[in-house]
Amino acid sequence: MSTVLLIEDDQSIADMISIYLSEEGYSVHSASDGKQGLRLFEQLEPSVIILDIMLPDTNGIDLCRRLRGSSSVPILIVSAKSEVSERVKALMIGADDYLCKPFSMRELAARTQALLRRSSMSKSAAPSVQPQAAAEDPSPAITVDIDKRCVFLHKVPVDTTYSEFEMMKSFWLHPGKVFSRDELLSRIRGIDSFVTERSVDVHITNLRKKIELDPKDPKHIKTVWGVGYKFEP
Repeated sequence: MSTVLLIEDDQSIADMISIYLSEEGYSVHSASDGKQGLRLFEQLEPSVIILDIMLPDTNGIDLCRRLRGSSSVPILIVSAKSEVSERVKALMIGADDYLCKPFSMRELAARTQALLRRSSMSKSAAPSVQPQAAAEDPSPAITVDIDKRCVFLHKVPVDTTYSEFEMMKSFWLHPGKVFSRDELLSRIRGIDSFVTERSVDVHITNLRKKIELDPKDPKHIKTVWGVGYKFEP
């Protein structure tokens, strides 16, 4: 049974989500503020987090950033803020999906299931596939351990979000292949989630900041103008 950590201060909404997801077979644990949410996060090791932005003791964006700093657990943001800038901000700091209020319980359940499905598929993937180009180098600058879901830069682990790792895994398994933005979107988000081409650009920018010596002059994640991106080990 998958464990859902719900961090939502509106009790009526929290009750509806808890009841609906429980009937769908999830084990739901609720927190009404950020402090309680962090405490439950440490105790439960949840499979997915549903996080409201407006909390009484903290900003949900800041809490998302803090959670992402220590875990790659899928995070679904729910918020009454529907502006594109808010969605982009949430994706940039590590959220995996964004759902605007009001929403249907069926859509919430579908998005939760999609995040868990992609997380489960990643965990069951074949471990540590080494591209030929990197295998020829006894000490490549960048390596990816698929089984441990970790990116290494000069053997030092690099913190990545769930979506950043999914994108990096695709690059790693297919060095030199040019991915269109649509291809990358389908790999990191799926058809159930709110995504835009801007989301891909945000993730690429963040990955470059983490693995490139000069993010403005990338040597590994390169732009193929008019098409998309490719990875050169």
